[in-house]
Amino acid sequence: MRTFLAIVLSFFVYQASNAQWCQESLYGQVLDFHDQTPLEGATVHILELDKAVLTDFEGRYRIEGVCQGTYEVELSHRLCRTLVFEVEISGNTQRDFQMEHHLEELEEVQVVGDLLPDVSNTAQEQRLSTITLENYSSGTLGDALREISGVSTLKTGSNIVKPAINGLTGSRVLILNDGVRMQDMEWGDEHAPNLDINSADQVSVIKGPAALRYAGDAIGGLVVIERERVAIADSLFGKTLMTLMSNGRGGNISTEVTRTFESGWYLNGQGSFKRLGDREAPDYVLSNTGMQDLGLSFHAGKRLINQGWDFDYSYYQADIAILRASHIGNVDDLIESINSGTPSVIEPFTYELGVPRQEVTHHLGKLNYYLRIKGVGKWTAQYDFQNNRRFEYDVRVGADRDKPAIDLELTTHTVMTDFTWDASSNLEIQAGVLGRYQNNFANPDTGVRRLIPDYDKYDFGAFLIGEYRLKENWLLEAGIRYDYNRIDALKFYRTSRWEERGYDEDFPEFVVEDLGTQLLTNPIFDYHNLSASAGMRFILDVDSEIRANYALGQRPPNPSELFSDGLHHSAARIELGDLRIGTETSHRISIAYNRSGERWGVTLEPYLNYIQDFILLEPTGAEFTIRGAFPVWSYRQTDARLAGLDLSGYFQWSAQWQSRHHFSLTKGNDLDQDQALINIPAPITRNSLAFRKQEWHQFEVSLESTYVFRQNEAPPNIFVFSPAQQELVELEINTPPPAYHLMTLRAGMAFSLSETLVLNTGIAVENLADTNYREYLNRNRYFADDLGRNIILQLKLYY
Repeated sequence: MRTFLAIVLSFFVYQASNAQWCQESLYGQVLDFHDQTPLEGATVHILELDKAVLTDFEGRYRIEGVCQGTYEVELSHRLCRTLVFEVEISGNTQRDFQMEHHLEELEEVQVVGDLLPDVSNTAQEQRLSTITLENYSSGTLGDALREISGVSTLKTGSNIVKPAINGLTGSRVLILNDGVRMQDMEWGDEHAPNLDINSADQVSVIKGPAALRYAGDAIGGLVVIERERVAIADSLFGKTLMTLMSNGRGGNISTEVTRTFESGWYLNGQGSFKRLGDREAPDYVLSNTGMQDLGLSFHAGKRLINQGWDFDYSYYQADIAILRASHIGNVDDLIESINSGTPSVIEPFTYELGVPRQEVTHHLGKLNYYLRIKGVGKWTAQYDFQNNRRFEYDVRVGADRDKPAIDLELTTHTVMTDFTWDASSNLEIQAGVLGRYQNNFANPDTGVRRLIPDYDKYDFGAFLIGEYRLKENWLLEAGIRYDYNRIDALKFYRTSRWEERGYDEDFPEFVVEDLGTQLLTNPIFDYHNLSASAGMRFILDVDSEIRANYALGQRPPNPSELFSDGLHHSAARIELGDLRIGTETSHRISIAYNRSGERWGVTLEPYLNYIQDFILLEPTGAEFTIRGAFPVWSYRQTDARLAGLDLSGYFQWSAQWQSRHHFSLTKGNDLDQDQALINIPAPITRNSLAFRKQEWHQFEVSLESTYVFRQNEAPPNIFVFSPAQQELVELEINTPPPAYHLMTLRAGMAFSLSETLVLNTGIAVENLADTNYREYLNRNRYFADDLGRNIILQLKLYY
């Protein structure tokens, strides 16, 4: 009996001692082996203690109450092979793991302490999840990106939406579509990205020119669109999304099917179709604002840990009508539109796509191969091809009624290769080269003076970047890139325009043939650009970090900035480029503090961007043509300073209640003119409150409030001669609209129809109060209010 009591007493003494002294923690991050993306939903299980946790959306985990000693830790994920690692716990221990999505050979795994995201390690980077992208299935990429602090949009109505990062857009924002830089005439204000948002599984935004692997000229930032990796398993799965919208009385349907094999082979097909009629403001129909688009993509390949290849093809076609009231006949029409506050054309709702409108098609093909050399690194080679065709239709009569005013075809071939040396757990070095040839053909059969000429463009780039982990919580990053660009154009100029702008004195060597009233010219420009980036990342603790980055970026002028010369019919304005425009140079400094805790989190991102020889397009006056007087928008260069702050955060009030908060502020100054820059987004704050109850079929409801302040810092208006009034009048073309407040309500539930069939249902009401407002960065704000209330019903079927 004494022996039994002694054993029992010893057991309780041991347990008490264990409870007292087992205070250690095991924490860290689980990342994908190849691209360093965080793995959400991975299970980290200490086998001896039977303690397990799931990683969060950043791949982070934490297990508390662990004693010192050596344990076996099991890692499992639904798309990865289960792995077991031996871990020694000594004090609070940080251990980061890497899992190969669909790993074939266990011995290839390298467990290194790499805390880094896949695109940039020290610059500001934020992501949109698949769920967020699905919520915008019937919208555009630009609409979805507004969920990220610091991202705004330059719009032409509601269907042409271009992303702007910290006040910069156009050629300054690079869009990388599954490893391919989009070449779709992004230099035009009314040229939206030619891609289907339903083909994306994840989107990342990198602010500033820090991602040197892809480009040095993305001085605004980089938008990275990625597809989800497929499992190495014998499987067939897919999803179908259907969305109906009240505003536009249409919607879209999208479906995707994936077939995978244990051998590593896979096939994937995706398609979507969207059709909308005229959109509506709260008080009237926005006539001729319907659209139709079609997106198709096919992917095939074989992916193993040691080598693999991918073939991708996508097709995108869009017919986009542009607000009929925005097609002005002359300056007096524009004055009248601004003064009246009501569209000059209001007609009954229709699905017909009239003029002005755009028709765009985009083909993209890619072939990629990678080879991993064990103990050394990974080599990648890629070829991609793009063809972009654009028609812009104006209001024309007679035999030219159905003829486009602009007919452009852009063809691009790109070859690139890079090698990543990652044999060391503390050091990674990557180097690569790129070559690109591009041809633009401007069809002369339009019967209209070509706004953009024929040209050939040649690009060559080379980069070297390195990442060094100084200590467990310190990481340094640096890189350099060189780019060579040549533009060889063939363009007709009116002799009067050539002399008016002084080109006869500055560029006499460009003249090929003198035709009297016209000159045939052959401008050839060479640009040598150097870009660099350096930064650090400091891990304060398991929940928080600090990033700091300096990036030097150089961007040569695009064809529009150099060669625009004439009436841009669908924009109803005369645009004038300048052959003297040169490279702009960006110096961007950013600091970011991020805390992502269980109860609350915050991200604070101040930045300063000084841009030498900044290229801007602004209204400068009016010019008379045979059709009347039109506003003139001219390109020029200046030194500019952009500074701002992006702030976002969340708070988990309870298991069911969570709030999210965003605030963005950007200030832009023209230093040469000592005035505000044009088209800088107004300050914005967005706050939401969400309620979730998993037991009620994953019921969720949220209310979002968006308040957009008035942009009080804008350049002065211009004075133009009014033929109707026979005097100079102020054209309030730069006057910003008032502030506005919008509310959005969302709700959703999920139903398991079988073991492999899940139905998600959702409803959203945008502009809940049916508020009248005008967006400063909407180019149609001169002519009409923005969209009124929109009720969206969405069904998602996963199988």
